[in-house]
Amino acid sequence: METHVMDLGSSGVPDLSLWALFIRADLIVKMVIILLAAASFWSWAIIFDKMIRLRRLNALSDQFEESFWSGGSLDELFDRIGNRPVDPMASVFVAAMREWRRAAQRGLVRDSGKLSVPQRIDRVMQIALGRELDQLERRVGFLASTGSVAPFIGLFGTVWGIMNSFHAIGISKNTSLAVVAPGIAEALFATALGLIAAIPAVIAYNKISSDIDRYYKRLEAFAGEFGAILSRQIEERG
Repeated sequence: METHVMDLGSSGVPDLSLWALFIRADLIVKMVIILLAAASFWSWAIIFDKMIRLRRLNALSDQFEESFWSGGSLDELFDRIGNRPVDPMASVFVAAMREWRRAAQRGLVRDSGKLSVPQRIDRVMQIALGRELDQLERRVGFLASTGSVAPFIGLFGTVWGIMNSFHAIGISKNTSLAVVAPGIAEALFATALGLIAAIPAVIAYNKISSDIDRYYKRLEAFAGEFGAILSRQIEERG
């Protein structure tokens, strides 16, 4: 365990800048600081990525729904989208239409063995929904982990800094600011970094999870409506 003596400026005031605190910290505290800073940086990268992506997906879904409910032919819409759906709602639509066309071409509109065509269409839409939800939720769990773990990592740095302070006091038998301040400052710095990493991660996790859940319910509602449309067409052909 390293001991530290606080560097004093020309005015005799201890240097408490963030960089000075990091430079004076021992290896363990430096590792804690670097880990928390990296976790905070990655959390913000995830936050911005998910927020921008969800906003874009909602806008694309608005455009798709406008085309879908415009009264045009579903076959023409499917041909136009083809194999390049640009948003999850279009992906659900393409999966259902592909299954519908496959069943119609094989003359299995009314019955297809163990599963009826509507059931098969519903199945492929649920698979598509699950795939898109998995994409949306990817890396979001890191925010929850950061929010849960970062304060404890910061607390570990706090305990280690205080241990350094007591160790320095025991060696020098001096309780002056120059002896005590380095470890205490490191401890508070680690605590602050833990909170800085955790608080935004928890808030963002709750917000993004809520937005993803709302968007997923929108996709489910569309899948249900589209499934009903295809079921009516099957009845008309039956």
